[in-house]
Amino acid sequence: MKMSFRWYGQQNESFPLQYVRQIPGVQGIVGALFDVPVGEVWPMDKLLALKAEVEAAGLRLETIESVNVHEDIKLGLPSRDRYIEYYLLTLRNLAKIGVTVVCYNFMPVFDWTRTDLAKTLPDGSQTMSYDAAILKDLTPEQIVKRIADGSQGFKLVGWEPERLQALQSLFGLYRDVDEEVLFDNLGYFLRAIIPTAEECGINMAIHPDDPPWSVFGLPRITTSRENLERILALADSPNNGLTLCSGSLGANPDNDIPSIIRYFGKKGRVHFGHVRNIKIHAPGVFDEASHLTADGSLDIYEIMKAYWDIGFTGPIRPDHGRMIWGEQGRPGYGLYDRGLGIMYLQGLWDAIAAGARQK
Repeated sequence: MKMSFRWYGQQNESFPLQYVRQIPGVQGIVGALFDVPVGEVWPMDKLLALKAEVEAAGLRLETIESVNVHEDIKLGLPSRDRYIEYYLLTLRNLAKIGVTVVCYNFMPVFDWTRTDLAKTLPDGSQTMSYDAAILKDLTPEQIVKRIADGSQGFKLVGWEPERLQALQSLFGLYRDVDEEVLFDNLGYFLRAIIPTAEECGINMAIHPDDPPWSVFGLPRITTSRENLERILALADSPNNGLTLCSGSLGANPDNDIPSIIRYFGKKGRVHFGHVRNIKIHAPGVFDEASHLTADGSLDIYEIMKAYWDIGFTGPIRPDHGRMIWGEQGRPGYGLYDRGLGIMYLQGLWDAIAAGARQK
């Protein structure tokens, strides 16, 4: 595996890139251009600047998260062809700077959804949490405000104010879009981009819906092993693959994460690993936990063992972390807890490797 770390750029972070370089074992940065509007072409000058910044810190830029998909593509509007063409140009530009994995999602309107961005846990740390009972009593406008109020002044990916200004009109457009229509629109998108991904040597890696169920009645399809298999069949190519996010899929206990990793990994379709733990309190109610298995509901050892069993050589990153030791920063993306997570994941990996050598 290639241990990696998501970084939002110096203007959008509370810590310098050099601090990431000091975490033992980190090889690469998972980056993106966050100042380019969704749907527009990512320009070469900005990509080259990002690559130079990452490499100056002694790290590599091979994985992008995310090249977000314009809403018109998800809706299947006539304008989607123009945005798909822009997407292809972005993929070609990314290939020119050495990117080999592109993460994206196909969630309508909202990206990840939480009801609290700074829930205080018994140990005094703060974490992001989700409670379906709380969400049930909120309107879409109220959850947007709730996220903005908890953002700590950071622009949160998937919750860009300029994109959500037309919230009611967006919901209106999705009125006739159910899961089957969304599958059709994703298939149209994949069949259009995968040939270019193949040509450029880029593995496309769709991210699961977070959480893996409908929010505000919007359709969601990247939610289960069965749906993931259907998505891969929409464009049957090794370059059409998955970002296996343990915390997103794992919010539904019916999703056996190690089994899913092994199943798709043996097919060569797992291109990116997100490893995090969550504590499920009840159906539709969970907190994001430390990476330690005992702190959550997921078996992180078994998850890492599954990656070992499939011979995974791609990027893995610790996903969301808590805010600990008084750190102030982007919710879910502090330095300290993710650094601890990296050491735990690498410790498990080393132990698994040592056990394999002794057999």
